[in-house]
Amino acid sequence: MATHASPQGARRGPAKHIPKARRVYGAIDLGTNNCRLLIARPTRGGFYVIDAFSRIVRLGEGLLETGRIAEKSIVKAVDALQVCSEKLQRRDVWVTRNVATEACRRAKNGPEFIERVYEKTGIALDVITPAEEAQLAVLGCQALFKDGYSHALVFDIGGGSTEISLVECKRRRAVRQLGWWSVPWGVVSLTEAEPQVPPDIDGRRELFERMRGRVMSNLDRARPILSPPNGLANLQLLGTSGTITTLTSLHLGLPSYDRSKVDGAWVDTMAMRTISQSLSAMSEEERADQPCIGRERATMIVAGCAILDAILSSFPVERLCVADRGIREGILRTLMQRDGHW
Repeated sequence: MATHASPQGARRGPAKHIPKARRVYGAIDLGTNNCRLLIARPTRGGFYVIDAFSRIVRLGEGLLETGRIAEKSIVKAVDALQVCSEKLQRRDVWVTRNVATEACRRAKNGPEFIERVYEKTGIALDVITPAEEAQLAVLGCQALFKDGYSHALVFDIGGGSTEISLVECKRRRAVRQLGWWSVPWGVVSLTEAEPQVPPDIDGRRELFERMRGRVMSNLDRARPILSPPNGLANLQLLGTSGTITTLTSLHLGLPSYDRSKVDGAWVDTMAMRTISQSLSAMSEEERADQPCIGRERATMIVAGCAILDAILSSFPVERLCVADRGIREGILRTLMQRDGHW
C-alpha cells in the first residue's frame, strides 16, 4: 500500500526492496481550480507516464468574497483526491509528493481543509510558497527549452495566481533562476473580481480590458525583475496552463484536445492575442460551443485570456512555446533525481 507526502516533504512507500529502475513515482498538484495527478517511471533522461488524472474542483470558488474554502468545493476536492489515493495504491507508488497552492495559502480554513483531506484520503498535502511553485513549473518545463536562447521566461496561469520566472538557459537546462514574480490573479480570482458579465459585445470587451488592466498594473512592477539582461531578442517565452493549451488547440483547429499536438508547439503571439480578444467578445454559450472549451471552461477562460494578453503585451516577442506540463512534472523530476536517476 502506498503512503503519501507529509507536510515536510515526500515520503516513501512500505519498507521493501524495489530495484531502482522499477520504482514508480507520483505527484499531485491541487490548485485553485484543478486537481491533477501524474504517476510515472523513470527512463533514460526522463520518465514514462503510466497513469494520470485531472478534475476541475474549483477550490477557490467564493474565496475572494469569504476568505474561506466553500464546503461544496471541499467535497469536490476530497472526492478527486480519493481517486488519486486509489490510483497511488493500485500503482504501488514508491514515493510521492502532493502539493497545494494559492487557495490553501489564502483560505482561513486552509489548515482545517488539509487535515480533513488527510483523514478522508490518507493524502497529506504540502502547501508550497509561490517561489517554490514557480521553481517547480520551471523544472517541469525545462525539457522544452530550445537551444539558441540565452534566457527563458516561464509563466504558469493558475486559478488563484500566476507565477512567472526568468531563467538563464544552457543546453535545455535552467542553470540559474534570475528572478520570479507572483501575480495575485488567476482564472478563478480574476473572474470573481469582475462578477457582472455584460450581455452585449461592447460591454464584454470593456470587461476584458478591465481584467487585463488589473494584471498589467501588477506586471508593471515586475518588469525590472523579469526583464532579461540581453533584451527580448534571445528570450524564449514559454507558457503553461489550461488557458494556453486550450487557445493553442483553437489556433491549430483541433476538433478535440490532443496533447501530442499541443505540448511543445510554437505559436505566433499575435494569433494568441487575436483568439483571446475574440473569445472575450463571445457570450458564455458561444464559448462553450467552441471545440476544446466546453461548459466547465467557458466561464473562466476570459480571465485566462486577459492574463495571457497582459503577459504577451508586457514581453512582446513573436512566438510562444506552449507546454502541457508544469508543477507535477517538476515534482517527479525532483523525486527521481533525489533517488539517483540520470
